[in-house]
Amino acid sequence: MEEFMLTNGWINLPTFENLDRSDHAIRRFCPARVAQEEQESNFEITWPRYFGSEAPQPPPHSDIDEIFDTFFNVECYEKDNNALNYFSQDQDRDQEETLINEPFYHHFQLDGEDDDLMIDVEELDRSDGADRSITIGVDQGLQLVHLLLACAEAVGCRDGNLANSILAQIWPRVSPFGDSMQRVSHCFAVGLKSRLSLLDSINPNGSFNTNNRANLDLSMFTKEEKSEAFYLLHQTTPNIAFGYTAANDAIFQAASGKSSLHIVDLGMERNFQWPMLVRKLAFRKEGPPKIIRLTGIVGGGDSNQELLLELECSLKGLCEEAASLGTFVEYHLVHEQVSPPSLTREKLYVGEEEALFVNSIMHLHKHVGESRGSLKNILQAIKKMKPTLMTVVEQDANHNGPFFLGRFLESLHYYSAVFDSLEATLPRSCERRRKIERAHFADEIRNVVAYEGSDRFERHERADQWRRQLGRSGFQVVGLKCLDEVEAMVAACGGGGYTVAGEKGCLQLGWKGRPIMFASAWQMHN
Repeated sequence: MEEFMLTNGWINLPTFENLDRSDHAIRRFCPARVAQEEQESNFEITWPRYFGSEAPQPPPHSDIDEIFDTFFNVECYEKDNNALNYFSQDQDRDQEETLINEPFYHHFQLDGEDDDLMIDVEELDRSDGADRSITIGVDQGLQLVHLLLACAEAVGCRDGNLANSILAQIWPRVSPFGDSMQRVSHCFAVGLKSRLSLLDSINPNGSFNTNNRANLDLSMFTKEEKSEAFYLLHQTTPNIAFGYTAANDAIFQAASGKSSLHIVDLGMERNFQWPMLVRKLAFRKEGPPKIIRLTGIVGGGDSNQELLLELECSLKGLCEEAASLGTFVEYHLVHEQVSPPSLTREKLYVGEEEALFVNSIMHLHKHVGESRGSLKNILQAIKKMKPTLMTVVEQDANHNGPFFLGRFLESLHYYSAVFDSLEATLPRSCERRRKIERAHFADEIRNVVAYEGSDRFERHERADQWRRQLGRSGFQVVGLKCLDEVEAMVAACGGGGYTVAGEKGCLQLGWKGRPIMFASAWQMHN
């Protein structure tokens, strides 16, 4: 039996290699993927500062492939379990840390002759009833994870009968209204159910049969619902403002001494970012630019007309505000998809005297195809335009692995941190939280888990992988200098548990030491 130990308030689970060698739900995990991920993830990050009174302990291992290291934080069970009150108010911090750090061991056992997945938990010298409450909560979470992994393997092996029987055990344990573990597990269960329903449409090579698209509903929500969820996420957490703040400062620094600016916003859907930059430029020491031109590439004919009207109305308001601040802003919307033909100076009417800035906020990952040819072509087209600067903000996660089970594990690790951050920010009954989780994150999870080929466009990658891709395309990183400004913004959001770190010229936003987002700026190689 495998051992699972609680250390510094975190439960450590086995590495991919150990799981691969044991009779667990992911026993057939491909070791080639392990070797590939070790090569891609050979870097360490030290998270310097926390925003809150208590700094949680980071994972004890630096190996990214130990995907379940720190999956559970026992502190969340302390908070969530109403029966749990084993610290009186007059106990000091030393007593609390002693109790939390006292080790006990967890053992998984999968009975191959029984459909039920059982967990045998042995406590070491823990007889207090409240302590047992912690153990029960953790055990239930571990059992739920084990069920999800077993179901993912069954789906990956196209064993529909087994997958459905495991899903039948999962549904009573998950809820979109429960704690963060129940909520994120519900999203993954929906994703597994969707993938299971699409098995008949999958070709032998793993791609979907495009001749049978009856079940390929890529989103369960309208564009209005998704737009509202994004707005609420921006208003409630620092996840989005982090990227806007870092990108705006990079543009501001690179625009020094330039009077004519032209900003191309890839995949522009909203006008949350640019008012902050216009105000900042209006009050720079050398005076505001004479003109700021905004060109938004907003997509083709499937764009929502109502949302486009809202965007245009917001941009008109920005033009009026800029005029009152002594600068001139004009905008132009390009109704095409981001592609090499749409990314030329002639197509975008970029003047010779204009300093060109290309901005991508969580957009370029949609072009990271399995062959990477699409992204390479887009980056080459951007390079040919000779921009002064390109800003790239992306989710810092690896959700583009070639193997389904590895991708499932990576995404389960990532979104557990995201949902935990929402648990610490918003009450469970909050309607804003429900909309964010359902229409934004649940939709992302479903795309990562259920779809393949061109239908899978949520292809997030880690910061190091982006460095390699951009470096190979002729770009070099420009160090961001706004760490203090970003930290102040995160702290203003009430960000206890959020971390901000500088890493190889980029900035990374994390939750309790787990990377969530990264922001970067790039210029062409000399």
